Amino acid sequence: MRAELPKREPQWIKEWQQKKVYQKIRQVCQGRPKFVLHDGPPYANGDIHLGHAVNKILKDMIVKARTLAGFDAAYVPGWDCHGMPIEIQIEKKFGKALPTTEVQRKARAYANEQIERQKAAFQRLGILGDWDDPYRTMAFANEANEIRAFAKIFEKGYVFRGLKPVNWCFDCGSALAEAEVEYKDKTDPTIDVGFAFAEPEKIAQAFGLATLPQLKGWIVIWTTTPWTIPANQALNLHPEFSYSLVDTPRGLLILATERAEACLQAYQLDGKIIASAPGQALAGLRFHHPLATLHADYQRTAPIYLGDYVTLDTGTGVVHSAPAYGVEDFISCKAHQLDDAQIINPVLGNGCYAASLGLFGGLSIWQANTKIVEALEQANSLFRSELYTHSYMHCWRHKTPIIYRATSQWFVGMDLMPKEGGQTLRTTALEGIEATHFYPAWGKQRLFGMIANRPDWTVSRQRQWGVPIAFFVHKETGELHPNTLALLEEVAKRVEQNGIEAWQTLDPRELLGADADLYEKNRDTLDVWFDSGTTHWHVLRHSHKDVTQFPADLYLEGSDQHRGWFHSSLLTASMLDGQPPYKALLTHGFTVDGQGRKMSKSLGNVMAPQKITDTLGAEVIRLWVASTDYSGELSISDEILKRVVESYRRIRNTLRFLLANLSDFNYAQHAQPIENWLEMDRYALALSATLQQDILAHYAQYEFHPAAAKLQTFCSEDLGSFYLDILKDRLYTSAPDAPARRAAQTALYHITHSLLRMIAPFLSFTAEEAWRILQPEAVTIFTETHHTYPAIAEAETLLAKWQLLRSIRSEVTKALEAARTTGQIGSSLQAEVELKMTGARYEVLASLGDDLKFILITSTATLEKVAHENDEGIQVTPSTHVKCERCWHYSSDVGAEPEHPTLCMRCFNNLFGAGEPTRRAA
Repeated sequence: MRAELPKREPQWIKEWQQKKVYQKIRQVCQGRPKFVLHDGPPYANGDIHLGHAVNKILKDMIVKARTLAGFDAAYVPGWDCHGMPIEIQIEKKFGKALPTTEVQRKARAYANEQIERQKAAFQRLGILGDWDDPYRTMAFANEANEIRAFAKIFEKGYVFRGLKPVNWCFDCGSALAEAEVEYKDKTDPTIDVGFAFAEPEKIAQAFGLATLPQLKGWIVIWTTTPWTIPANQALNLHPEFSYSLVDTPRGLLILATERAEACLQAYQLDGKIIASAPGQALAGLRFHHPLATLHADYQRTAPIYLGDYVTLDTGTGVVHSAPAYGVEDFISCKAHQLDDAQIINPVLGNGCYAASLGLFGGLSIWQANTKIVEALEQANSLFRSELYTHSYMHCWRHKTPIIYRATSQWFVGMDLMPKEGGQTLRTTALEGIEATHFYPAWGKQRLFGMIANRPDWTVSRQRQWGVPIAFFVHKETGELHPNTLALLEEVAKRVEQNGIEAWQTLDPRELLGADADLYEKNRDTLDVWFDSGTTHWHVLRHSHKDVTQFPADLYLEGSDQHRGWFHSSLLTASMLDGQPPYKALLTHGFTVDGQGRKMSKSLGNVMAPQKITDTLGAEVIRLWVASTDYSGELSISDEILKRVVESYRRIRNTLRFLLANLSDFNYAQHAQPIENWLEMDRYALALSATLQQDILAHYAQYEFHPAAAKLQTFCSEDLGSFYLDILKDRLYTSAPDAPARRAAQTALYHITHSLLRMIAPFLSFTAEEAWRILQPEAVTIFTETHHTYPAIAEAETLLAKWQLLRSIRSEVTKALEAARTTGQIGSSLQAEVELKMTGARYEVLASLGDDLKFILITSTATLEKVAHENDEGIQVTPSTHVKCERCWHYSSDVGAEPEHPTLCMRCFNNLFGAGEPTRRAA
């Protein structure tokens, strides 16, 4: 029972590697139907954490379960290698002034180091896979084929260049993907600002007045981003909302009618509504910029545009529009024929205003917030200012606030019509979701909503360590070279030989000849989500096509990947193939502590998988994963792990008993035909066969926690507390070759073979250890398929009968325990039991004959039939006979043979005579 998992597991891993167990599994599985679980690549940076362990163990359990179920289930692990985090590590270590080629060289070396560290950690968890030939997105062939995938998408007409607001991180110095954005609370100044009337006569006309009672007035906006005020270019009203002209001591105000009273209270103004009009009537009116009186840069007017996205939840019902810094603002202004060149965009990539901006040039936008509030107050256009805490976008790497910022980027259009005709990308992707199976089912609506509402995909990044968007762009016109597709293939060929570094060192004259002076190499790299999102292309159908297939049967990742890898993979496959790259998606939750809190260093609740494997063993982590409902959060703590250890010991103890009692059994020599088995053996086999059906059904649906629970119950209750408990007498006291004992061993042989295969997906080390004892000549259990049981006649009837027997036995056990508590008896074998039963309960007990005492584990058991249920009862009395020192039964014939005064006649006959009479049931 001393498993010594931390010591012995590494020995098994070493043996798997030396004997090339994974390769042997692949050889045995050749010709079977394929099952492909495509590995979502972890990022090659940092030690693995519990989330990684959960993810890889789940994948390993599924692959092993599918292999045992008769599939050819290869597992090709992979790594995501390009992108920001590695580039940041290089900058931290070597500074930011390195040439691009040097950054790429050092990044590649760093990624390889990280992969080796993570690989060893994954192997330590008992993960079997092609560790000798994993995929890496930075492999030259993969980088080249990613360029080819992009070329195909470009050829189909999905790619365009344009100015658009994108998620921009100042610390990254780059656009971010939707999956790289998280939301946290942020406190900002919230301001109500007046835009002064520029066209009083038109305002009067819009409100149906001959003249305004006074010329001084403002339309008032509310915003939580004061830093966007310098870039204001329009105002937005809802066409159907009512807006009122309110006469106040400060002048006329235009406010949404529904918000007017609340706003006046906030501004501490009395006011009277003198006219109202729908937003539609105010379209096109113009108003002065609120800083117009302070600097010439702001001496412009903002027109009113109409927009359905304006709400009345908060604010004034008027939204200020800075098209460079808001998606709806940009769309609205572009719809009103604002050219890209006209868009005011003073915020630089580092988060500071351009030096030329009036009043605030050179300031960080976050520093400028208070300065802008002060300037608005000086201009007499500030109506209210206070601090406001709201949920705001942050970079998931730097944890710093980000903004929408209009930049010229390469996009994949969600709603463009492809050149070859057919449906838009959005439509194709949504149809693909409908054809995909989701585990758990709620993932479908989550992914559907994200695809249905997402903007165009910004696929370009301003980085060095990434796959290049290998375009040649005309220096004057900005147009792409007319031979772009052919040029992309030429670049891909060079990358295939020398990696992405080939693009950096490429002299354009090699490919463009005399045109080289007219064009420049595009400096952008592809979004790292495009790297991993095209692995279905450059891994499943190129680098590892011999062992995989497209589409994959399953993608499995954490629930955050609905907006990450699942998402980008769906979009790229929809463009390349018109279908998803997966048949099914499985998501798991995140790890939390015993109180449901996220793991964090500040809380001190982080549990490293390395520490658990060093103290308890990887098998304990594996059993914890298998026993936990992964569809929600996975709770872990020292107390939870203690319970897992106890569960493990119960399973291990069961296996130990089974193996010990098969140690002298050779199936070819000793197996008994099923007609010679005792009824309880047939029942145990029928029960085990039913369990195997249930477990395989759970595995087919990727349901591990009910499978683990049923297997633990089977070991502790069906076997430990019932079948094996009763069987000990027959196994230990019968003659070694007695047919009844060999029948029991034959049943145990089948049960053990089945049980080891059933636990192998999650208790891999333990199953392998036990399998080697059961089958010493075998290389591994993982080349096996699930056990085939012999047929049991009338199995359903047998199961029903023995279920009733077990129910009655539980009642007897309670009576025995009560007698033990009062001191009447010690062990159950010291008891004599009298049962009074009626009807079916009497019949089922009577069918056991003299074997009833063995089922109840008492020295004697008598049965009396009664007429009514009220007359039923169980009477326990202590035996007056002597205890046999061998079988521990209390019997009147102990000492009947003078030469063996401590043995009962049953034991004497089993040792020295013809053996005991054949039992019927137990």
